[in-house]
Amino acid sequence: MTESIINPSEVTEELLASYETVIGLEVHCQLLTESKLFAQDLNRFGAEPNTNIGPLTLALPGTLPKLNKKAVEYAVRMGLALGCSVSRRTIFDRKNYFYPDLPKGYQISQDKKPICENGGLTISVKGSDGKLYEKFIRFHHIHLEEDAGKSVHDGSDTDTLLDYNRAGTPLVEMVSEPDLRSAEETGAFVTEIRRLVRYLDISDGNMEEGSLRCDVNVSLRKKGDTKLGTKVEVKNMNSIRNMMRAITFETRRQIAMLESGETIQQETRMFDVESGQTYGMRVKETMNDYRYFPDPDLSPVVISEDWLGEITASMPALPQALREKFTKVYGIPVYDALVLTDTKEMAQYFENVCSKTSAYKSASNWLMGSVKSYVNEHDGNIESFPVSAQTLAELIELTETNVISNSVATQKIFPILLTEPNRSPKEIATTNNWIQNSNTNELETLVDQVIASMPDKVAAYRKGKKGLLGLFVGEIMKKSNGAADPKMVNQLLAEKL
Repeated sequence: MTESIINPSEVTEELLASYETVIGLEVHCQLLTESKLFAQDLNRFGAEPNTNIGPLTLALPGTLPKLNKKAVEYAVRMGLALGCSVSRRTIFDRKNYFYPDLPKGYQISQDKKPICENGGLTISVKGSDGKLYEKFIRFHHIHLEEDAGKSVHDGSDTDTLLDYNRAGTPLVEMVSEPDLRSAEETGAFVTEIRRLVRYLDISDGNMEEGSLRCDVNVSLRKKGDTKLGTKVEVKNMNSIRNMMRAITFETRRQIAMLESGETIQQETRMFDVESGQTYGMRVKETMNDYRYFPDPDLSPVVISEDWLGEITASMPALPQALREKFTKVYGIPVYDALVLTDTKEMAQYFENVCSKTSAYKSASNWLMGSVKSYVNEHDGNIESFPVSAQTLAELIELTETNVISNSVATQKIFPILLTEPNRSPKEIATTNNWIQNSNTNELETLVDQVIASMPDKVAAYRKGKKGLLGLFVGEIMKKSNGAADPKMVNQLLAEKL
């Protein structure tokens, strides 16, 4: 194993530019089924250790696995979302290896015939020029398998505790082609996968709890070369930020080794969060001998056309399709569409607002501004946002038709709606005398009063200090309790001054 720690700062930007980083991912995603993949034990995070277990999970003699149909459906949903071909007939294999947290001494997985093959995912990434670009990342396959248990060392150098609650939890493993070229692309890729599994309601995608974990394969080659370099695998990345840090370090580490004439070994490495560096765990052989063979206790899985049709019909609108709709139908910018499709609930709320107002860009601005700020300060979930889409649309319409000013809407009415969401925005505006005043005679009187009260400012304005216009407008708005029509005020001031 290569244990030498090379300072990433030793690699210059010029050297970085002369190499190409090649990255492929294996993404493990726990499925949100009620029970485990082959047993009736509960599939639930956070339970007391070794409580969600039974004879089959513990591999007691005489127990036989029974496949969870819902897990198969979820895997197919993921495959359809990624444009994969779905295998109509697939089998499960035994992957043989010994590890304390694997009760049976083998893992039930899929080898030769995975449930989904090919397909891909389009990601949006910000380039070095600050502009967004799109890239299609291919998948090799998706397969179903059971998770292992968890080894807990609990600070001890000698003792290992075993929690089998996670053993048997259904997973889909998504294996990408080596199409990623940077930490930024990889971060965008995993972010999009996490978003997708949440849209599909097949996983919570919580990386901190281990629902989504990534093994990252990183290799280097000179720019222009077509032959792949020796890959190094960084295991069990459970945060997007740390995954990107690991790729950045690993890229610089491998460049430094290659430039000094050293040979990259095919090995498995871990990432140390504190130091921001990877370190060797074990050297990998060119071929793992897992002695795969079909599991004799499980029948082949046949996915009929009718069942596939039912699953296809139940698919929700997905982020990529919604982004296209938002930019083409609602005419909002790509950046807005990316923000508004971050969660399925936010996208749905936006569409609900747009069904009640044609001011689509204003709706987008409200959601990305005041609404998102409130949501972020609370539980981060738009579903608990107190103001209904109907009420927000009414508030937007009041500003669009100049019944109230934008400042009254955002600074006065919106805060009231957060605590009294059942009230009507127009009723609030009327009660508080915030309806915008467009009466020329009344506004002209206010303009005359303000001009008369500030002769020195008027003189300065007329000598060229045009920036004072804002001062006059502010005074008039104050006198009108925010009800004066700003456009009319500006027009009258321009005439008077």
